[in-house]
Formats: sequence, C-alpha cells, structure tokens
Amino acid sequence: QVQLVESGGGLVQAGGSLRLACAASGTIVSRNVMGWYRQAPGKQRELVARISSIGTTNYADSVKGRFTITRDNAKNTVYLQMNSLKPEDTAVYYCNADIWAATMSRFITYWGQGTQVTVSS
Repeated sequence: QVQLVESGGGLVQAGGSLRLACAASGTIVSRNVMGWYRQAPGKQRELVARISSIGTTNYADSVKGRFTITRDNAKNTVYLQMNSLKPEDTAVYYCNADIWAATMSRFITYWGQGTQVTVSS
C-alpha cells in the first residue's frame, strides 16, 4: 500500500508563486510515475504535470513555462513549483502516483487527499 501526503497549498495573489510537495510512503518500486492533477469547482479533474522515475516530464499546455515538476527519488517526493500564478489556476491539487505492481503486471494508481490552491486577482 502507498500513501501520498501533499503540502504547500494556500492563498496567493496573481503573479505569485507556490511550491507543492507530495511525499510518498509505503511499498514503492522504482518503476513509477508521479504527478499532479487539479480540479476546479464544477470542472473535471485534469492533468497538470507528470514525471517518471527517470525524469521524463509532461505538462498541460496551460501551465507550460510557468510550472515545473521535479522529484527526489531518495525521498520519494515530488514537487510542483508554480510561478506566475493566475486566478484560473485556482483548484484543489491532487498528487498522483502510478506504481508498477509486478504480481499483477500493471500500474496501480494512488491519490493524495488534495491541497487547495487559491489565486486572487
């Protein structure tokens, strides 16, 4: 079993920055992908950014050039540095981990509890 604990959300003015962190604990194999999704009120959950265990990243077009995802494999922690924040970035941000389960030959998905990010105009 894997647990994901997010931190770093809060209230910030437009143009400001926040850094989210997600610490994973439990049985974590090296073959995994971690990332961040967000869900604004009345909208579907959407991908923000993901990073593989070897550092391959992908971003939503809406955050490219403003957000940076990184990870520390030794700490099983993934970070999301958010710069130039906009009011439309306001959402609950969820940490996600897809971890390879060799016994089932597939990835198992885990979610954190979410952290609120509010950007005021």
